[in-house]
Amino acid sequence: MTTRPPIHGDADESFGPVADVFRDNFASRGEVGAAVTVYRHGRKVVDLYGGLADPRSGRPWTADTPAVVFSCTKGILAVCAYLLVQEGRLDLDAPVTRYWPEFGGHGKADVPVRWLFTHQSGLPALDRPFTLPEVLAWTPVVEAIEAQTPLWEPGTAHAYHPMTYGWLVGEVLRRITGRMPGVLVQDTLGGPLGLRTWLGLPAAERDTVAWMVAAPAEAGPPGEPMPDWVERAATMGGAHAFPADDTGLVSFNDPAIQAAGLPGAGAVSTADGLARLYAACVSGVDGPPLLSTASVDDATVVRVRGRQFHGGPDAGQRWGTGFLLDSPPARPLLGTRSFGHDGAGGHLAFGDDRYGIGFGYVVNQMGGSVDDRSNRLTAALRACLSA
Repeated sequence: MTTRPPIHGDADESFGPVADVFRDNFASRGEVGAAVTVYRHGRKVVDLYGGLADPRSGRPWTADTPAVVFSCTKGILAVCAYLLVQEGRLDLDAPVTRYWPEFGGHGKADVPVRWLFTHQSGLPALDRPFTLPEVLAWTPVVEAIEAQTPLWEPGTAHAYHPMTYGWLVGEVLRRITGRMPGVLVQDTLGGPLGLRTWLGLPAAERDTVAWMVAAPAEAGPPGEPMPDWVERAATMGGAHAFPADDTGLVSFNDPAIQAAGLPGAGAVSTADGLARLYAACVSGVDGPPLLSTASVDDATVVRVRGRQFHGGPDAGQRWGTGFLLDSPPARPLLGTRSFGHDGAGGHLAFGDDRYGIGFGYVVNQMGGSVDDRSNRLTAALRACLSA
């Protein structure tokens, strides 16, 4: 008989099905530690957490436990970009070279900023290998991007940019604001909104972070072979394992990686931090919405979909400008006004202005290819909203 860990927190009665699924994820889906938070029209209606933040020591998950949220980071940077658009400081359809002149060599002169956000620039992997110190230093990757020839003619195809997205987008933001992406996130979002969300973890928070547990080994027939550059894209040319090394150690447990805040996948956040951020975007939290209707209109336009350049199977993902959109069957959200991002292992964060929803779910037991924990939660949330 499986013992269910105690679940802490609260959920409004009308959102009870979300709480039921959250509990059942521990009983039937192997959840180790997790939290889920939902805001509606700026008010917190679900705030649940439970399990172990660190199964090695038995440290429990608390309301303040953050976790590395991997590619949920991409949506956070996209929010920062749209705020610059609203200020008139960034034109998404201008050439990247308007803001970053050195980018334009080797066939990249006409690439618009938007293609950096939509995985169309042809730069998911770089030719040169890196050491981890080089990756954490920022400038070596920027210089390698400047020297890189795209893997395909930009704009003619798309393939997910798991790591380089952070430098591509982050360097544009840095050129405009003069601030590194982590500083920009803290100054623009984290501090003003009171978020426990960081892109560059403060040393004082190191011992609060959840310990990530690698996904269980999966058995089954081999999938389609991938080109060599796909592994380079995930590991930054061998600088770090991703998501885990041969011993099962998840690479982003490394304090140096967490402190550096790798800009495409290194944010650390609580579920409340992610949910509150997206709630602030779509309906406001203690103030007006961060994003205008025009920004949400633009963000929720499907820019790319379908089979990717590397030839892997199409799981249904639909990409907007920096955001994952409603993408059944792989990642169904609430509908066509939903925008956010998921993260390796099972994390999910999104907003939806039709329903006034901000949603955040973070875990430390990484899931495999058939992981459905977050999808079950969003299905329960949809049912609550339609009841």
